[in-house]
Amino acid sequence: MSDQIFIYVALGLYFAAMLAIGYLAYKRTTDHEDYMLGGRNLPPWVAALSAGASDMSGWLVMGLPGAIYLSGLIEAWIAIGLTIGAYLNWLLVAPRLRAYTEVSRNSITVPSFLENRLRDSTHLLRILSGIVILVFFTLYISAGMVAGGKFFVSSFDGDYLTGMLLVGGITLLYTLFGGFLGASLTDVVQGIMMVVALIVVPIAAVIAIGGVDETGGLIAENASQGHLSFFGNDGLTGATVLAIVSSLAWGLGYFGQPHIVVRFMALRSPQQAKSARRIGISWMVVSMFGAIISGLIGIAYMAAKGIDLADPETVVLIMSKTLLHPFVAGIVLAAVLAAIMSTISSQLIVSSSALVEDLFKVFRRTPPPTKSLVMLGRIAVLAVAVIAILLAITPNDTILGLVSFAWAGFGAAFGPVILLSLFWRKLTNWGALAGMFVGAATVFIWKALETGLYELLPAFVFAMVAAVVVSLVTYRHDEEIQQEFTETGAMLTVPRPHAVGDTP
Repeated sequence: MSDQIFIYVALGLYFAAMLAIGYLAYKRTTDHEDYMLGGRNLPPWVAALSAGASDMSGWLVMGLPGAIYLSGLIEAWIAIGLTIGAYLNWLLVAPRLRAYTEVSRNSITVPSFLENRLRDSTHLLRILSGIVILVFFTLYISAGMVAGGKFFVSSFDGDYLTGMLLVGGITLLYTLFGGFLGASLTDVVQGIMMVVALIVVPIAAVIAIGGVDETGGLIAENASQGHLSFFGNDGLTGATVLAIVSSLAWGLGYFGQPHIVVRFMALRSPQQAKSARRIGISWMVVSMFGAIISGLIGIAYMAAKGIDLADPETVVLIMSKTLLHPFVAGIVLAAVLAAIMSTISSQLIVSSSALVEDLFKVFRRTPPPTKSLVMLGRIAVLAVAVIAILLAITPNDTILGLVSFAWAGFGAAFGPVILLSLFWRKLTNWGALAGMFVGAATVFIWKALETGLYELLPAFVFAMVAAVVVSLVTYRHDEEIQQEFTETGAMLTVPRPHAVGDTP
C-alpha cells in the first residue's frame, strides 16, 4: 500500500466519522430549538471543547504556526490576548448569558436575546444583528473554505478548487442535517484531534532533528534577528508597542462572537459554566503553546531537511507528512481539517439562525410550523455555504487576514452590547443599536485608514461609548426589564433542581 493511500484511508475514516455523528445528531433533532441550540442540554465538557474548536479554526493549526515561523514570537501576543479574552468570556459572560437568555423569554439566538432583553418593539435591533451576522460570517466561512483549499494544495499537491469544494461539501452535509448538536459533537472530536496533533508533530520534529539542544541551535542559527524576542526585530519601539497592543486587542473580540457565546446559552445550567471554563481554558493553553512551538521548531526542521517552505501557513502540514507514518500523518492532516471544519459548521448554524430566527420570523408575523422552521434552517445553511464557496474560489487574502477582519467585526458590533446588556440595567434598545452600528462601521473605516492599530480596539471603544451615551439619553424605567435583571442574578446563585452535575 502506497503512502498516499494510507493518508487517503485516514482522511476517509475521518470524513465518515463526521457524517456518522451528523446523522446521530439528526436523529436526536426534533424541533427548531433542538436544531439551533441543542435543547439547552450540552454537558460542560462538550460546551467547552465545542467552543474552543469552533473558535480556533484553521488559524490555530495553520495561521498561528505560520505567523510564528515567518515573523517570530512577536506574533505570540495574539495567543496571549486570546487566552485572556477567552478566560474572561467564560468567567463573566458564560453564566450570566446562560441565565439571562432563559429568563428573557427563552431566547435562543443572540439577536433575539437583545430584542427580548431590551423590549425592542421596532425589531430594528434584531434585523441589524442578523445583517451583521450574515455579512461577517460569510467572510469568516469563506476564510475556512480558503484554508480547506490550501490544505489540499500543500498536502497532496492537489487542486485548490477541488479541495475547497470537498471540505465545504462534507461540512455542509453534517451541519445541514445534524444542526447545532451535530456541530457541537463533531467539534468535540475535532478539538481533541487538534490538540493531539499540536503535541505530536513538534515532538516528532525534535526527535528527528536530534534532540532539544540541536533543535534550539538550528532555530537560533536560522531565525532572523529578533525572531526569538517577544518585541520583534526592532526592540521595544513605538511601532512594536502598537503591534503588541493590536495583538492583545484580539482578546476583546471574544465577548461578541455569536458562534462561541451560543455555546454558553446551550449549557444545562449557569452553574456548569465554572467546570466548562476550566476544561476550555486548559485545552486552549495547551493548543496555543503547541501551535507556537510548532512554528519555532518548523524553522529548525526546514533548515535541517533543506526544505524551502513557500507558504509558512503550511509548516505543520509539511512536518506531519515528512515525519510520521502515512496513516498517522493522515490523522494529523485530518486534525487540520478538523480545525477548519469545526469553525465552518458552527458559523453556518449561527448564520442559519440569523436568517430564520432573526430575519424571516420578524417579517412573517404568523410563525410557521416547527418542522417548517427546521427545513428553513437547513435551506439557510445551504444558501450561506454556497455564497461563501463562491467567495473562496479566488481568495485575495491570507487566512489570518480574513479571520482578523471578521473577528473585529463581531467583537466590535456585539461585544460592548452583550456586556452592557448583561451587567448594566440602563442599556436601551436605541443605545444598543447605536453601539452596534458604530462598532461595525468603525471596523470598515479603520481598516481602510491603515493606521497599524488593529481595528477591533478603536471600534470596541467607540461602540461602548456610543451605546452608553445614547442609552443615558433615551432611558425610560421599565419594571419588567428590571425584574428580569434581578431574576437573572438570583438564578446564578441557586442551582436548578433538574440540572445534573452542576458545579456550585
